[in-house]
Amino acid sequence: MSDKAPTVTDAVNTRRSVRGYTDQPVDGELIRRILTTASRSPSGGNLQPWQVYVVGGDELKAFKKIMEQRVVDAPTGEGPEYSVYPKELVSPYRDYRFQVGEDMYKLLDIPREDKASRMAWFARNYQFFNAPLALFCYVDRRMGSPQWSDLGMFLQTVMLLLREEGLDSCAQECWSLYHKTLKDFLNPPDELMLFTGMAIGYEDTEDPVNKLRSRRAGLDEFCQFRGI
Repeated sequence: MSDKAPTVTDAVNTRRSVRGYTDQPVDGELIRRILTTASRSPSGGNLQPWQVYVVGGDELKAFKKIMEQRVVDAPTGEGPEYSVYPKELVSPYRDYRFQVGEDMYKLLDIPREDKASRMAWFARNYQFFNAPLALFCYVDRRMGSPQWSDLGMFLQTVMLLLREEGLDSCAQECWSLYHKTLKDFLNPPDELMLFTGMAIGYEDTEDPVNKLRSRRAGLDEFCQFRGI
């Protein structure tokens, strides 16, 4: 189990995409409290565009069972409703993405040429890496990019509050590939569009993938100071 993060700085520094969880259950009341607090996140015009579904227990077990077969029947997905990355991902962004992928597969001892093993490991996304709780965030299709940025602020707040309680998470935009299967299961209104899923639980500290620490650009690489 991860230690609790007593300060905001601790929560930011210890938050990461955890891809291996224990089967320790997550208290439902705790999640309700976290989401209530997170609803204070910034929102332009106070639109509060996030629409959230939380799934656990037998419901999550049933959905995982569905996804076990779905990734076999449609291994490349169902056609995403939006592009997670730009079609032409230029440097340095392409380099950042490539590096974190290579770092992760190196920890897992899966070479680049072993495409089958890489695909099999990626499919663990659709089992939430064994996490006992799943969160899905939707947005009204009539909203624009400013409201999508509000979703990011809301979800970041959720993830930091999870760390405060000793919980971990992994945001999973890959769920956009199976938005149709998810719609059949959750039955959201037609006007809602899936943005992301999220695995939530307690870190399995013995899982080698959780040793991954993504590299971050130095301050001078992304920030310019004027008059300070």
